[in-house]
Formats: sequence, C-alpha cells, structure tokens
Amino acid sequence: MKDKPLVSIIIPTYNSQRTLERCLNSIGKQTYKNIEVIVVDNGSVDKTAEIAQLCGAEVHILTDVERSKQINYGVKMAHGKYVYRVDSDVILDYDIVEQATAKCEDEGYDAVSIFWSPDPTISFWAKVRKLEKDCYKDDLLYAGARFFRKDVFEAIGGFRENLIAAEDYDLYHRLKQAGCRIAKIQSQELHLGEPKTLRDVARKQYYYGSTINGFLKVNSIRGLIQVSPIRAPLIRNWRKFARHPLLTIGFVVYYIVQYTSALAGFIVSYTRKQGSS
Repeated sequence: MKDKPLVSIIIPTYNSQRTLERCLNSIGKQTYKNIEVIVVDNGSVDKTAEIAQLCGAEVHILTDVERSKQINYGVKMAHGKYVYRVDSDVILDYDIVEQATAKCEDEGYDAVSIFWSPDPTISFWAKVRKLEKDCYKDDLLYAGARFFRKDVFEAIGGFRENLIAAEDYDLYHRLKQAGCRIAKIQSQELHLGEPKTLRDVARKQYYYGSTINGFLKVNSIRGLIQVSPIRAPLIRNWRKFARHPLLTIGFVVYYIVQYTSALAGFIVSYTRKQGSS
C-alpha cells in the first residue's frame, strides 16, 4: 500500500453507540486498505468513544460543538491526501473508498459525490424516503460531495462552522465556485438513522428549520432552490411514484410534515431573534 495515498475517514459522533460499530466494521472491510479513521466525539455519555477505540479509530473529544466544527477539526488532525466525511449511522459499500480514490487519482477529480440510500427495512417512512432519495441519485445539486482532496477542502475553508442545516449544500456551492471537478461513483452508503415515526420526522425538521436561516443568508437564490419543495428530480422521476401508489401517498404525508415542521421551526427562530434584537 506504499503506492496508495492515505485516505482519512472523519466521523463526527454523539451518543452513536447504536450504529457506530456497524459503520466502523464496514470501513474495516474496504477493499482499499490505506485508511486512517478519526472519530471526533461531541462528549457522548454512552459507549461511543469506547467502541471507536476498540475498533482502532483515533478518538478526539470536543464538547458543545456542532457537526461542522467536528468535521473541520478531524480534517486538521488528518494525515491523508484525501478526506472522507462519514456519518456514524451509515454502512459503506465494500469498494466505496477504492472507487472514490480512483476517480481523483486516475481521472483528476477534486471531490466525489457519494450517494447515501435510506435503509428501507427500518420503517414505512424509511421506504418513503428511499423512494424520494432515489430520485436524487444522479443529481449533484442535491447529492453534494463527501470525499475530497484534503488540500482542496482546506483551500475553500472547510465547512462553515456557524451552519447547522444544509452545511453540505453550502460546501458543494463553494466547491463549484472554486472551479472544482466533482465526480459520481456507483458505490453508496446505506443510512441506518432513518425515522421510525412521523414524530421523528417532525422533530428533526423543526430543528433544521430553526437553523436554516444561516444557510439562506449566504446562499440566497441557490439556497432557496435547494430547500424548495418543488424539485426537478422529483418531477423527472414521476414514474417511480406512479409505480408505488401506497408509498406515494406516504410521500405526500411525509412532505407535508417535513415542510410544515421546518417552517414552524424557522418562524419560531426568526420571531425569537426579532424579539431579542
């Protein structure tokens, strides 16, 4: 592996013991072996750090920080030519690192879009989300990028640490503005952290809605297009919905809950800020 560049996998965690071991095991099974794993934990009170250490990861503890800062810190600690941001609740296809590295090494790309697919076995709502997410598989605007040349990531300033919602969309915009070439690969991640109930959906989207203003401030029209409920990939893939009428009904319900909750979070957050100013 001396001729293979080192890839640093950065995993931000917080109370991630339920899924982290499966995530790390999938990294250990990669066909590409020149990998270091850096876990940046946000002061978990469960066995997250212990699991990470037992699986051979390098562990750093940061407290009271958001995900963007965790990732940026991990990149600073990384020794690899490439960095790959991985969430703690995904399982990687066995050749995902090999494919991503080859795109950059052999074809000169600066970053790679890696699609994550919801695990449909989690719940009915996970099946609904898979139907939706599959529509974005070939659309970089919504898929974003997760694998980068480290020097490119650092040159654009990494993630904006004041952003919580849509920080990956923002990074994608800045990569494109910098003239970076972004590739797609076939291998993908399987997302285990899917909602089991509509309450789970509402809670998460309310939080994202309460923090979306920072993203919209720096991304304006492009940001509005990305967070809009009217999305070209969904329209182009109408046949997918036509083939699954029950899931389509579920999607309509899911979409209403998603955007209603996000709007409520946005309004409450905006009102509080106006009241304190």
